[in-house]
Amino acid sequence: MSGASQHRFPALHNAMWPGLVGKGPDSEPPIDLDTMLDLTANASVDGVGFDGVDLFLFDPHVSIDASDDEVKRLADRIRGRRLAVGSLVAPVWPPTGGGSAMGDAAERQQFVTQVRKACRIGRILRDVGIRTSGVIRIDSAASPAEWAKDPGGNTKKIAQTFREACEVAESFGERLAAEGEICWGGMHSWKRNLELLEQVDRPRTLGFQADMAHTLLFTLGYNAPEDRLLPETFEWNSPAALDEALKTMTRALRPWTNDFHVAQNDATVKGSGSHDKTGRHCLPDDPNGKLDVARHAGFWMRDDSGKPTQAFAHICWDGCMFPNATMMQPGTWTRVLGTMIAVRNAHGWN
Repeated sequence: MSGASQHRFPALHNAMWPGLVGKGPDSEPPIDLDTMLDLTANASVDGVGFDGVDLFLFDPHVSIDASDDEVKRLADRIRGRRLAVGSLVAPVWPPTGGGSAMGDAAERQQFVTQVRKACRIGRILRDVGIRTSGVIRIDSAASPAEWAKDPGGNTKKIAQTFREACEVAESFGERLAAEGEICWGGMHSWKRNLELLEQVDRPRTLGFQADMAHTLLFTLGYNAPEDRLLPETFEWNSPAALDEALKTMTRALRPWTNDFHVAQNDATVKGSGSHDKTGRHCLPDDPNGKLDVARHAGFWMRDDSGKPTQAFAHICWDGCMFPNATMMQPGTWTRVLGTMIAVRNAHGWN
């Protein structure tokens, strides 16, 4: 895979949260932020490297309650590795200090509080010049099972919470992205995501974060068989059928997409540690991967006429819940970076 870079945009970022998500006492130990930054900064393909990182605002990487000076020191650590900062994941879940977006008034207030804290950190990083693109990432922080007890009522509550979060984001000059996954209630299918975004109705502030691994499972109807786009008996020797399913989904959600994760998936689910089962991320060249990553990325990055949407200034690789042994190998990030360059070469712009 050639590393020759044919386009300047979008910038290429690596997610730092795979060092944290699914790690802990009941799994593998976390990988510290400096190690994740070094693995990212040291990756190179034919002289091309990653441009930046996306961050999870949670200990032990970045405290959501970090002081201004601590955030500035964080910026110095990242800048010292010639990397920028992009999107930030707000810790909106109950175990991380947040609350369900469809919970009681106190829980929903905790959700909005975590968004406010994330926006504050985002503004500091903008002010010191290290962050020029990206969003604040959120989800419903609730399970599909809980949501299913009152689908209409719970979606209405989530929409109201998201609107309150939008008010906060706008006051900081930030945008939000709701990441749909099969494990988040009210966001567990492509149709439910579209319904929620339309109910919130703040397209300038709230968009959709599309992850290629998670959204592949939407086509298969995990946790929402009524919304599946591929038959239950689907065989993976029919690439045209897969393409049609992906086109249906991306045609609906692409206009809302303001943040994009490049990823591979083998059409299975995985949970690790405290993280519920969701789309299993694979290495880009995994022989069991179902996506032609560089080609299928274009379903999100190009409009129906084939023109790049230029809807996001950077794209991010997400290798969530990779084993530590995989992440600690420098060759892993060379392979990932090569795929990211291929995506930019195929669908980027100058």
